[in-house]
Amino acid sequence: MRIKLAYGKEGLWVTLPDEARVTVLEPKFVPGLPDEPAAIREALRQPVGTPPLRELVRPEDTVAIAFSDLTRPMPSDRVLPVLLEELAHVPRENITLFNAVGTHRPNTPEELVSILGREVAEGYRVVQHNAFDPDGLVLLGETSFGHEMWINRDFMAASVKILTGFIEPHLFAGFSGGPKAVLPGLAGERTILGNHGPQMIEHPQATWGITQGNPIWEEMHEVALRVQPTFLLNVTLNKAREITGVFAGDMDQAHAAGAEFVRQSAMTPVLAPFDIVITSNSGYPLDLNLYQAVKGMSAAAQIVRQGGSIILAAECVDGIPDHGEYKRLLQMADNPQQLLDIVTAPGFVCIDQWEAQLQAMIQLKADVYVKASYLSDEQIRQALLIPSPDVEATLWDLLRKYGPQATICVLPEGPQTIPYIE
Repeated sequence: MRIKLAYGKEGLWVTLPDEARVTVLEPKFVPGLPDEPAAIREALRQPVGTPPLRELVRPEDTVAIAFSDLTRPMPSDRVLPVLLEELAHVPRENITLFNAVGTHRPNTPEELVSILGREVAEGYRVVQHNAFDPDGLVLLGETSFGHEMWINRDFMAASVKILTGFIEPHLFAGFSGGPKAVLPGLAGERTILGNHGPQMIEHPQATWGITQGNPIWEEMHEVALRVQPTFLLNVTLNKAREITGVFAGDMDQAHAAGAEFVRQSAMTPVLAPFDIVITSNSGYPLDLNLYQAVKGMSAAAQIVRQGGSIILAAECVDGIPDHGEYKRLLQMADNPQQLLDIVTAPGFVCIDQWEAQLQAMIQLKADVYVKASYLSDEQIRQALLIPSPDVEATLWDLLRKYGPQATICVLPEGPQTIPYIE
C-alpha cells in the first residue's frame, strides 16, 4: 500500500508491505467552510458570551491584536482582513498587530507578508514580541503556581485586546489557541520558563487533549485572564488548511467550543500499542525544524509500545534550528537519559529545555528514527536521534527486528491526529 505523509509543501509517498498489519489513523475529514469571510464575519457579529465585536470597540479605543508566528499554520492572511473590516470605525493608527512569537525568533519582513498578506503587513503597525527585553514587559504579579507574570507592556496598555489563533491538540498544553496567545505568545522569558518547567512538563495531565487538571494549561488560562482579553477569534483547520470552524467571543466559552470541535475530529482511540509508528509533523510550516518536530514524535509516542520504534518524517528546512537553545541542549548530552538528567536537574534553567525534556522522555520509551531532507545524518545523530534516509528501508529493517507479526501504525498527518490507548 502507498501512503502520502505530510512532509514539507509537497508530501512524501511511502510504500508499506502489504502483508504487514497496518493501521492508518487520520483526522476525520471536515470540509472547509464554503464562504470563509462570511463565516468569520458572522462569528464576529454573533459571538459567544460577548456583544458583537463592533459594539465592543469604540473609535477612540486603542486596539491590540495578537497573531501567530510562522511556525503555526494559522491563516491570518485570510482571517485578519475580515477582523479589521469589523474595526473600520477605528483609525488605523489606533490599531497594533502583535506577533506572538513567545521565545521563537522574530519573523523577517518577507515572512510577515506571507503571514498577514501584503495589505495588512504594510498597512498596519506590526510589533514583534520580545520575551527577552525587560523594558518591553510589565509584571502583573504571581500565578497560583508561584511564577511571575511578565507580559508585553504595549499589549497591556491597549484598551481593547483581541486574541487570534487556531485550535489543534497540543503536546503539553492540551489544545492550542485560546490563552496560548498570551502565554507563551506575549509572555516574558521568566514566565515561559516557569510555565514550561520540568515539574510542569512531567505532570501526567500535561498532555494532548487535556486542559482541566493540566497545570500548564491552567496557568496559561490564569495569566490570560489577568490580561483581561476583550475578545477571542479562533479557527479550526483541515489538512488542506481550509477553515472548518470559527469560534469567537468570550475567551473561555469560544475556546472550549473550538476545543470540543477539534476533539471530535482529531482524537482517535486504539485498542493496543504498536511495535512501529510512522508519523509526520503535519508538513509545512509545522515541520520547519526539528524543534517543532518533537510534536510528531510525541503524537506517535502515545501509542508506541515500550521498546518500540518511531519513524518521523519532517523536512526541517530551518534545520534543528540554529536559533534558540534546543540545539545546544542536545549537544550537552551523549544519550537521552543524560539529556533528561541535565534539563531536570534542580536549578537548571534554559530556554527550550522543555522540548529537550520531551524528546528525552519519548526516546526512553522508543527508538526514534528521523527522515529530514535538510539535516545530514551527522546532524541527526548529534541530536541523539537515528538517521533514516529512506523511510521504507528503515521500516523493513524494523520488521526484521520485530518479526513478521509486528504491528504498524501510520499517522500521515502527524499531530493533526492524536491517538490514545482506549
